[in-house]
Amino acid sequence: SNSPNPGQHRHRTPYPSSQLTMQFSKAILLALVALLALVGLSEAAPRASASHILVKSENEANEIKARVEAGEDFAELARQHSTCPSSRKGGALGEFGPGQMVKEFNDVVFSDEVGVVHGPVKTQFGYHLILITSRDD
Repeated sequence: SNSPNPGQHRHRTPYPSSQLTMQFSKAILLALVALLALVGLSEAAPRASASHILVKSENEANEIKARVEAGEDFAELARQHSTCPSSRKGGALGEFGPGQMVKEFNDVVFSDEVGVVHGPVKTQFGYHLILITSRDD
């Protein structure tokens, strides 16, 4: 017979408006979840800045550390003794995130006290005295 297929009418509007609203809400929800995940990731990755003095021997590192603890200027001692190119900037390494420095260095910078000289810390480069200058935990 020529009677119209009852399914044809439904075909023109695949979703009733309420269902469209639901699809839209789901999309917004997913976007929000993705955004929150990104914000969470950036918060989970603190930034830190540090200065260091790099020398060849543990003894030399300990001697310099004693001088800093006795009140001598860390940056000045870095300029005089550090074998790292950062010595020109008083040992300042600028700002960085977790995993950007060698593991032994990274572990100190992201877990130990800020504003205190740590070390000697041994890495493949030698012995470091590390001064954590800031960290946003």
